[in-house]
Amino acid sequence: MKFRAPLRRRPARRVTVPLALLVLLVGGFGLYLFAPWKAFTSTSVDEALPSASVSASPAASAAATTAPAAPVDLARGGFVAGEHPTTGTARLVRLADGTVVLRLEDLRTSDGPDVRVYLSALPAAQSRLDSLGEGAVELDRLKGNLGNQNYTVPPGTDLERVRSAVIWCHRFSVGFGAADLARV
Repeated sequence: MKFRAPLRRRPARRVTVPLALLVLLVGGFGLYLFAPWKAFTSTSVDEALPSASVSASPAASAAATTAPAAPVDLARGGFVAGEHPTTGTARLVRLADGTVVLRLEDLRTSDGPDVRVYLSALPAAQSRLDSLGEGAVELDRLKGNLGNQNYTVPPGTDLERVRSAVIWCHRFSVGFGAADLARV
């Protein structure tokens, strides 16, 4: 008498197909959410400090005589690491036309999903970790994780309340790094 192994039943197609679709859907969502390729990429930016726009109108000429001719540093500070190693300098600069920009110089940080630049009323030691604080001002998405870049500060921003510049991952609500902005 021969011994026969019991026949294995193959999973029914009605179970396999939905399970495969679920795995693909969860995997796709995970790729979107975590963007793991960002751990291996870098984006370099090398912008010059913007200059004031030149206008030929008499009103602009009168305004130009009252505004400083060269950009003026209002505040500056060095970055300290938060969730990711971050180095470089942040400067608040008033341009000749009165526009204020946040300039990031020699920035080095990690690339990540949905990374943005903020001005915060909290000092860097607090804002780089898990809170931007009340009234934080979002300037823009981070243009690149390496180099020099400029972000226009919206008109009407209360610069007296600004204590730090923060590189913030919006998706995971963590600070990559922050710089205390000391008045110059």
